[in-house]
Amino acid sequence: MIGFRRISHHALRARLAALTGALALGLVAVLFARAGEAAQALFDATFAHAPYATLIVTPIAFALITGATRRWFAEARGSGIPQVMAAASGHDPDAQARGPLLSLRNAVVKIAGTLGMLLAGGAVGREGPTVQVSAAIMAACHRWLRVPATSGVIIAGGAAGVAAAFNTPLAGVAFAIEELAAAFEQKLALNVMLAVLVSGLVSLSLAGDYVYFGAMAQSLPIAAAIGAALLAGVAGGLAGGAFSRLLIAFAEAQHPAIAAIKRRPVLFAAGCGLVVAAVGVASHGLTWGTGYGATRKLLEGGTQSGWFGPARFVATVATAVSGAPGGIFAPSLSVGAGLGQMLTPLFPGDSSGAIVMLGMIAYFAGVTRAPLTAVIIVMEMTANRAMILPLFGAAIVADAVSAWVCPEKLYHALSRPFRTRG
Repeated sequence: MIGFRRISHHALRARLAALTGALALGLVAVLFARAGEAAQALFDATFAHAPYATLIVTPIAFALITGATRRWFAEARGSGIPQVMAAASGHDPDAQARGPLLSLRNAVVKIAGTLGMLLAGGAVGREGPTVQVSAAIMAACHRWLRVPATSGVIIAGGAAGVAAAFNTPLAGVAFAIEELAAAFEQKLALNVMLAVLVSGLVSLSLAGDYVYFGAMAQSLPIAAAIGAALLAGVAGGLAGGAFSRLLIAFAEAQHPAIAAIKRRPVLFAAGCGLVVAAVGVASHGLTWGTGYGATRKLLEGGTQSGWFGPARFVATVATAVSGAPGGIFAPSLSVGAGLGQMLTPLFPGDSSGAIVMLGMIAYFAGVTRAPLTAVIIVMEMTANRAMILPLFGAAIVADAVSAWVCPEKLYHALSRPFRTRG
């Protein structure tokens, strides 16, 4: 038939590898999510009646998890997104896909370490780790079917991880464009969309058609929306940029004082755990774990302690700089929700949930410097399209302010040590 092109054996195996990888990573992402929820529920139940026990348990857990990770599984530490960026940007992506950055061994350790941190009350999320785990699964499927792993394969796996972790397929594609890929080509776009589509269908079939934070219908009058978006953007950009600057400073340890502290990484991790435990006790448990419950309450118009946002910020910084496995996506959203709550008194009579949403997106965009991803991810997690224009405004302002506070993007800076390894 004219125009018919026969699919080669290699192309067929490549598509089969992508399809198999997307199915597998979607399943793993759902199981990881459920295990994370169970781990946090177990921590909450265990320490509800004995919160002061965390002052002992949490520092010990931080020290043990960080020490084991640094000694035997260095590529499994931290968020996981920098590792995927380093692997995708290497001169030989196929070699990187076969190396430790995307090994299944480190993927298993990443899951176990993140669950361990949640069991210990660490302010971590599972979304960043899911990106590394998903990219590792995608790379493994290509390896088993003897298909070379390109940068597009790695990026598609990571993007599908974002989609499956948050049940936000559009955000997965946007994250691939803004963060994981230096150049977005047509072929890469097709790989990303295929992986996101299949992993999203797996997540949908197993977890159901849910909205991460539940459907929100809050909105603001145009005048209040403009003012709130600008104010939230500035505040979120300043706070998010400060967070990024702190993490980069600890990661690079160029300051003599920070370098001296990091010469004893296990003791330092224990100190970070003590900070997390103390802040958790002082806030009556609001800063432990992902912060999902407290964030949802604020989005629904409820209230938290006025110290919720600052306390979450401190707990998230302490957890992130410890060097233990765990992501910062969900904790950043909760910090942003707390920031939004602090702004609500300036807009009396307006929807507090809408102001909280603007705080979430502004801080998240300030941390990640990915405003498009921030808008789409928050919109998909709340099913609120009425706020899309104020959300865009807050994200753009936050991105600009954060760039002034911290010129280098966080994940790009954190990926540097992994690039030098490769």
